[in-house]
Amino acid sequence: MKFSKLTDRISDLGSDKWLLHLEARKLKKNNPNIIELTIGEPDQPPPEELIEKCCDSMRSGRTKYSNGRGEEILLDALVQKYQKRTPLKVTRNNFLCLPGTQTALFATVMCLTEEEDEILVGDPYYATYEGIIKSSGATIIPIPLHEKYDFSLQEKDFRIKITSKSKALLLNYPHNPTGGILRKKDLSELADIVKKHNLWIISDEVYEELIFKEDFVSPLEIPTLAERTIVVSSISKSHASPGFRSGWVFASEEVINKMLPLAETMLFGNQPFIADMTAYAISNKSQTALKMRTDYQRRAKLICKKLANTKNIRPIMPKSGMFILIKLELKDFNDEKFAWNLLHSEGVAVMPGSSFGLNGKDFIRLSLTVPDKELERACERIDEFVKKID
Repeated sequence: MKFSKLTDRISDLGSDKWLLHLEARKLKKNNPNIIELTIGEPDQPPPEELIEKCCDSMRSGRTKYSNGRGEEILLDALVQKYQKRTPLKVTRNNFLCLPGTQTALFATVMCLTEEEDEILVGDPYYATYEGIIKSSGATIIPIPLHEKYDFSLQEKDFRIKITSKSKALLLNYPHNPTGGILRKKDLSELADIVKKHNLWIISDEVYEELIFKEDFVSPLEIPTLAERTIVVSSISKSHASPGFRSGWVFASEEVINKMLPLAETMLFGNQPFIADMTAYAISNKSQTALKMRTDYQRRAKLICKKLANTKNIRPIMPKSGMFILIKLELKDFNDEKFAWNLLHSEGVAVMPGSSFGLNGKDFIRLSLTVPDKELERACERIDEFVKKID
């Protein structure tokens, strides 16, 4: 039997990226002592008022078909959110509501690129980006992100990667997996290059409310970038609601009108009761995000302190997000070997850095979404493991 080229392009880019996580889940069924630090799943429930809003909406009959663009109540909430951020005029026609950031990214890339196009991405990068980009036939072009620059994208590294096939720059700040951020100065330095080469900017802003100290800055705020910026985001991280799969795309009317038929072909609308809940979430300041920011910053500091004297590994304090990278400085253990051996020897599941691109190969990534005591135990086990293999 024959299949499309797409299935071949992404054949090893789905759950294969998460094999260690899946193995840890399987082991945990019979061994509750496994400490799982693999994925960014908040350790607190969604706000109770969101659950109530969703249930009330279902009870009131908001369970019928929606339209392809999104429910008016959610579109209006998004207009209010984004018109404060950009010099552009913002209307309902600038949005497309989709189930989560992942779907929003997929729809965006499918509408912008095709075979032989290139999308530039900071490396390390979120594990699913490669599959999303290859789905359209485009090629991912990694731009190295350096620890000495706090993993912020550097103009000089970006410039030399651009070719005649370059179509877009995919930004993910606040950044997963490094916890890096971009400041207005950084974005301004990229603006002339982006304009000169007529590139789109795809800005994944799902972690915007999880910056520890500084203010979030979007390319939408830079006048020369705003018109060519497409934002994807959701309430998954800001409101500890990943299972609700509620996200959106913000872009020019031209982009949204091009994308709408694809969204309608795939989904034809979100669930109205989830749209009502999302509108409420967007319109009210998230106390959940405030708590998560406080928790994740404290836990990152805890890891840095607990592992400060462990030889041959070095935790790197993030500036945002729900993860921390640990640099491996071991001769005989690469990130894959380290992570798998740590799981089977000590019962601690972490993500090998190479799951996030070639530039992640010297790191492991730990999630900060478990209680402090559990993180302390994990650090003790990591310390013991490193002593054994030293």
